[in-house]
Amino acid sequence: MSFASLGLMPALLGNLQRLNHLQPTAVQQQAIAPILAGHDVLAAAQTGTGKTAAFTLPVLQVLLTEGEKVTSNCVRALVLVPTRELAEQVHESIRDYLHELPLRTAVAYGGVSINPQMMQLRRGVDVLVATPGRLLDLYQQNALRFNQMQILVLDEADRMLDLGFAEELNALFALMPSKRQTLLFSATFSGPIRTLAGHFLNQPVRIDVTPKHSAAETVKQYLLVVDKQSKTELLLHLLSSRQWGQVLVFVRTRKGAESLHKKLIAANVTADAIHGDKTQPARLRALQDFKKGRVQVLVATDVAARGLDIEQLPHVVNFDLPTVAQDYVHRVGRTGRAGLSGEAVSLVSADEVDALIAIEELMGLNLQRFDEPDFYAEHRLPDTILGVGSVKKPKKLKKNKAAAGGQIHLGDDFSANSKPQVVAIRKMPRLAVLGHGKPKPKPSNAKPR
Repeated sequence: MSFASLGLMPALLGNLQRLNHLQPTAVQQQAIAPILAGHDVLAAAQTGTGKTAAFTLPVLQVLLTEGEKVTSNCVRALVLVPTRELAEQVHESIRDYLHELPLRTAVAYGGVSINPQMMQLRRGVDVLVATPGRLLDLYQQNALRFNQMQILVLDEADRMLDLGFAEELNALFALMPSKRQTLLFSATFSGPIRTLAGHFLNQPVRIDVTPKHSAAETVKQYLLVVDKQSKTELLLHLLSSRQWGQVLVFVRTRKGAESLHKKLIAANVTADAIHGDKTQPARLRALQDFKKGRVQVLVATDVAARGLDIEQLPHVVNFDLPTVAQDYVHRVGRTGRAGLSGEAVSLVSADEVDALIAIEELMGLNLQRFDEPDFYAEHRLPDTILGVGSVKKPKKLKKNKAAAGGQIHLGDDFSANSKPQVVAIRKMPRLAVLGHGKPKPKPSNAKPR
């Protein structure tokens, strides 16, 4: 199947040719035609499979061929995203697909001055990419009106709800015209979110092009069992012994990101960090340096789990497992993009077993476990079985004084070569958003505006 067969106009086909985008991905094949036909769409697809183009291309065509010319302080199409980084990424893609076509675009998010964004909106904008908080700020300052809005896109919709944007989204939906086309795209959609989508989508076309909550088949996923205090040393060992090139390392907290960044610098590794306490210019600078290969390791919280698109990024490391299981899917999705191969390694200590159980249940697979020589964990990761969870806490490793050559005694339940299989059974907490139940507490690094 070609892009031409999907009904795209010659001008957009020419820009796709210029970008060397020759064949549509599965989600593009299924989403473009329904969007061009005016249907609401609820689409789930793995990260890195072309979701942005799946909604951008038909939205641009609709704006180029239908509707009135945009007037001052109005927008015709609005793309809502959860993070500043994703806002920049989506806006960059939109400009690439537009090239020299006559539509105005803009991006708006917090952490930077609002005045330039207000100035852009005075001329009117055909496509605005924004985070919910900053969008509401612009409306409240009379810099934005929705009376010309034709299309609303929620990109990474599940993450926006999970980050605690329910209040802002409720307020924004009340301001928007009820007669509009609404598109929801994400790599993951929980059952409650799919149910909630029914409240503001009109008979949507539902698209599931890949198994729910899974990473691309081109990504090799596994975990290394390690004691918590040895994680930094193990990471440095992997960087050196495996001669890794660029590596994106995810940690759980802002403090953890800064701490690991300093340790890498002290070990003469070129590195930078990105997290919610960094200013937006500093975050953008770190991303650009990483994209251009000026730093080997980028340490990030989940602020970078979505919206970071680096061609041929070979390795992702989960230094800490995420608190929210869905974030694992998005972290892993930073590698193995566009059909390329990638490797996702998780450094897992015994105290993270609950997070591991949740991730494996969500993905429905057993992550292979390995021990790195010279880094055998003294505190063993509990064994888990599908449908049962953590079945037994293994004994703390003890050195067997009688064993020749300093062999490690693993107790009665394990051997030095054992690689226990793991599965997950723990259910994820329900999300309460958009007026349904009590709102979920906001994480400390939530809601970049």
